[in-house]
Amino acid sequence: MNNQKILRLSQTLRKNMTKEERHLWYDFLKTYPVQFKRQYPIGGYIVDFYCYQAKLVVELDGSQHYDPEAIAYDKQRTAYLQSQGFSVIRFTNRDIAERFRSVCEAIDIVVNQRL
Repeated sequence: MNNQKILRLSQTLRKNMTKEERHLWYDFLKTYPVQFKRQYPIGGYIVDFYCYQAKLVVELDGSQHYDPEAIAYDKQRTAYLQSQGFSVIRFTNRDIAERFRSVCEAIDIVVNQRL
């Protein structure tokens, strides 16, 4: 995917975030003391949330991530991001809905470990 195309797609994804992405962004990450960006392009991928200072990627996985093709794609994507020095943590949409405070605490712990 070329640069312009991936930038346009990331803008579209920012405008059309899922309910869970909006919840994590507006109720935690947007005001977190260490800056996060949302729907951010890295290489040929767009990550859900990205913290430059901690080299951390936070991914939220909906049900579409559980079919075999998606699992293989996510594994390849994670391997690429890790090869670039990023740590990748994943949460399910259900985690956001049912354990929001725990998700926020887990993100905070990883950010502080990586700074």
